[in-house]
Amino acid sequence: MKVHYRSRALFDLEEIFQYINQRNPGGARNVIGAIHDAIAQIAEHPLSTERTSHPGIHVKVVRRYPYKIFYQVGVDYIEILHIRHGARRPWLPSGFADAQPAYVAGQS
Repeated sequence: MKVHYRSRALFDLEEIFQYINQRNPGGARNVIGAIHDAIAQIAEHPLSTERTSHPGIHVKVVRRYPYKIFYQVGVDYIEILHIRHGARRPWLPSGFADAQPAYVAGQS
C-alpha cells in the first residue's frame, strides 16, 4: 500500500530525530530506522494492529522503542497521522478529518 504522511507526522519524525540526535546521533538513526520499519510493516499488514477508541484510527507500537504510530487505512493507502512517545499523555485526535496529506511516499 502507498504511505501518506500528514504534516503533523512529518514534524513528529523531525522532532524525534532532532531531540535524540543532540544526545546520541547513532541512537537517533536507530530510532528513526525502527519507526520507518514499523511503517513498512503497517503498509504490508494495515489491519493487523490495534484500533484506538477513535473510529478508523489504528496504532502500532514500535518494537524496541516506546513510540506509537497512529494511522488510518484508505482503500489503497495508509495515512500516518501522528507519531509520539508512549510516555506522553494520551493523544486525542481532532482536526484530522479535513486535513490533506503533506507527503506521499514514492511520489515526487
